[in-house]
Formats: sequence, structure tokens, C-alpha cells
Amino acid sequence: MNVKEEAMSMWAITQGAGSAAINRRTLLAGFAATGALALGGCATIGQTSYTEAVRRLLTLATQRAFAQLTRPDGFWDSTVARVELPVLFGKPGKIASVVLKSPAFREKLQHSLNRFAEDGARRAAPVAADALRSLTFTDALALLKGGGTGATTYFRQAMGPGLVNAMIPALGDAMQVANDPVLNQAIALLSGVNLGDAAHALALNIDNAIWYQIGEAEADIRRDPQSTNDPLLIAALKVL
Repeated sequence: MNVKEEAMSMWAITQGAGSAAINRRTLLAGFAATGALALGGCATIGQTSYTEAVRRLLTLATQRAFAQLTRPDGFWDSTVARVELPVLFGKPGKIASVVLKSPAFREKLQHSLNRFAEDGARRAAPVAADALRSLTFTDALALLKGGGTGATTYFRQAMGPGLVNAMIPALGDAMQVANDPVLNQAIALLSGVNLGDAAHALALNIDNAIWYQIGEAEADIRRDPQSTNDPLLIAALKVL
């Protein structure tokens, strides 16, 4: 079972390259502010150290995930986070069905929405960073022992719809400013659907994709803790 399939079973359910790089540096600074990636620190393993290890694990996983997703075509190129077309685009009426059921048009629409997803991720990143700074862990050792994407699952449950709620207005604004012809054509073909509806539906799909990407990053760190160069995190994962 790959990371996306594992995450789905657990959770059930555009900009230029230059400006995007600047945006990534800005939003990722929020995660660095937590101090979770500091290299020094005591590597003695105890309950307090386990708690810090989980926080560092999630901070690094989240940082890596948003670094991927906020780059140009970050969602589109991801093996786990490419956003599927929202359901509202899959139920066209008779008049719209010819266009919206066209594979070529649907791929263009999906690609456009994956680019808008980058705007959603830029808005979600500082929200996730703030939540992580205040996140408490009732059993940090159990989360470390859980393996796979266990810490990510815990973080997602703690956040609830927080990322979705933050992304909806940002996506609506981005869609309005972009005036994307493919998206506009798709919406025009759907009775009673507007940009706000599209933003809401897309935010739900982006939320899933973000957590899939964080989960994959967590699993990668667990497989190779040495890559973090973090003595505490390496020690905590090594003894499990």
C-alpha cells in the first residue's frame, strides 16, 4: 500500500517561478520560527524529548511538503498530491456533457485547478505552522512508535477543517484575479455553479492532497532519519 492509499484509508474521506520561489521562502519561515529544526539540543530520550521529537518530525515533514506543493506545478508533479477534479465538474447536464466529458478538456481543467492549488497551499502553510506551534501531544511515544504517517494523522485530526476554511477565500480571490478561460468555460457550462462553489470544492480536494504530501514526507523521514541532521530526532527514531 502506497502512502496515498494509506492516507486515504486513515482519513477516509500560477504563478511565475521567480515569485513562487519568494513566496515559498516567506511561508516556510513560519516553520523555521518554531525552532523545531534546530540541530543542537539534548539527545537524551525521555517523555519531554519524545514530545519535542514528534514536534520536530511534523515540522520538518510539513516544511518539506509545502516546499514541494508551492513550487510551480508542485501539485501536478507530486506522486501523491495531484488534485483530482472536484465532483461538481463530474456531473454536467446534457448540454455541457460533451465538453466537460472530453478527456482533453478535463485534463486542461485539472491542470488549471492544480495550479490554483498552489495558491491554496501558500495560504494554508502559515495556518499549519501556527497550529503546530501550539499542538499538544497526549502520548508522544505512541505517535513515534506508530510509524508510517501516524503523526500526520494526529496533526490532521487536531486541525480539523482549519486548512479548508483558510483556503476557500484565498482560492476564490485567486480564481477571480486569474480569470482563467478554461475554468470560466467549465463553470459557465454548469447550471447554478459559481467561482465560490468551485473554490469550496477545490479546497476540500487540496486539503486531502496537502495531508497526503505531509504524510509522505513523514514516512520518508522515518525511513532515513539521518537525512535530518537532527541529533534528537535521529536518536528518537533510532530506538523505536
